[in-house]
Amino acid sequence: MKRLLLILVTAILILPGATMAQTRKKTAAKPKPTATTTPNAARTTGATRVADQIKFLTKFIYLLGGVASGIAGVDEAARRNEAPPALLQKNEQNKATVKSSITGFRESLDKLEIDFRATPELQPYYIKLAGVASGAANAEQLAATNQFDAAGRSLLSVVNRLADVLVIMRQ
Repeated sequence: MKRLLLILVTAILILPGATMAQTRKKTAAKPKPTATTTPNAARTTGATRVADQIKFLTKFIYLLGGVASGIAGVDEAARRNEAPPALLQKNEQNKATVKSSITGFRESLDKLEIDFRATPELQPYYIKLAGVASGAANAEQLAATNQFDAAGRSLLSVVNRLADVLVIMRQ
């Protein structure tokens, strides 16, 4: 019992010293930078968004080439009444997917144009960017009439214009 009492007294004496040694003084929080964007930050963000659109569009156009040729092949087989109904249904799903993807690109390019026009640091580049959404709208109209190859060519002109904007922004 004496041994237990001795351990308990020792623990009581040691613990306050150990906890005091481990406490830290609170330092004042560093002030965070304000949310104002610098012209270079806005330009970098805008250029990144343009580059992302180029990446997405080029990947889509690459994939569209194979899908468009497959769609055309099934359409030709359907004209000759050689395509099974399941294949025709899948072909219609592919057409709808391509059309909705092109619509998504047009919407994102519309937003990109609006953001460039509304951001003072990006307005000098808006002049060159203006019209990319209309190029995507043209591709959307072509896809609506099942002219997927022509829609892809229209999207290529959009990519070219975006690349021109990116070159200007990086200067």
